[in-house]
Amino acid sequence: MNVIEIKNLTKRYGKSRGIIDINFNVEEGEIFGFIGPNGAGKSTTIRTILSLIRPTSGSATIFGMDCIKYSHIIAKDIGYLPAEVFYYDNMKVIDLLKYSASFYKKDCTARINELSGIMELDLTKKIDDLSFGNKKKVGIVQGLLHEPKLIILDEPTSGLDPLMQQKFFDLLLEENKKGATILFSSHILSEVQRMCDRVAIIKEGKIIKLEKISTLKQNAYKKFKIESKSDISRERFDIQGISNLDISQNKISFMFMGDINNVMKMLAEIEIENIWIEEPSLEEIFMHYYE
Repeated sequence: MNVIEIKNLTKRYGKSRGIIDINFNVEEGEIFGFIGPNGAGKSTTIRTILSLIRPTSGSATIFGMDCIKYSHIIAKDIGYLPAEVFYYDNMKVIDLLKYSASFYKKDCTARINELSGIMELDLTKKIDDLSFGNKKKVGIVQGLLHEPKLIILDEPTSGLDPLMQQKFFDLLLEENKKGATILFSSHILSEVQRMCDRVAIIKEGKIIKLEKISTLKQNAYKKFKIESKSDISRERFDIQGISNLDISQNKISFMFMGDINNVMKMLAEIEIENIWIEEPSLEEIFMHYYE
């Protein structure tokens, strides 16, 4: 079953680009990555499916219901953390969270205490006195306090220190084990690589790749680093599939996609001192889609 289904979703801002013909599904129980640099259209897509802004054309459903028509029903089972969080400064953290909990018509007191303990959030402080990182923690607790079936995160880790990021990731994995579906939007590729099952890459408002993380890495590029016993000319590496070639005397590095036997035949003709063949990081793969 698909928890989210997006079909030809388009949002234009006058003559300015928003998003164009976005198509992807998020399956029940998966952690789905949505990656691209700032300005690529991630937040616009998320705000549109949450009915915070209206699409120009296309459609989206959550839990099988139209996102615009049934937004009031859908909202009770969604936890949303926007990229930037804004609150009433004079409220105490606990008052804000109790106010948020009141919309769900269930007692969330124990859950608020549990989450604030995990995230090391002081419930007695005023919002105005919190750092940016601690305001982000408030957003995390607010988004999860009603135990939503779908968690939508837009650049969730900005402002969190590395230790708190790890606690947050552990918390998300725990929610996922309990059955929550997660849409994780980020420009930090190592986070997506670590957390997600599948990924959609967005560039200039359009989806340019939709793939399993494992397939993206295995069936994509190999990264070669070689030390030869003597200097080598660039002409030797004039093989289809080689990119990012860098030669410095007897040290060579390049990326390769294609039949690896072609590279191995060429390397057999070189006196090699040392060789490394690695899976590239998702970041290196990602940059190929942006070049």
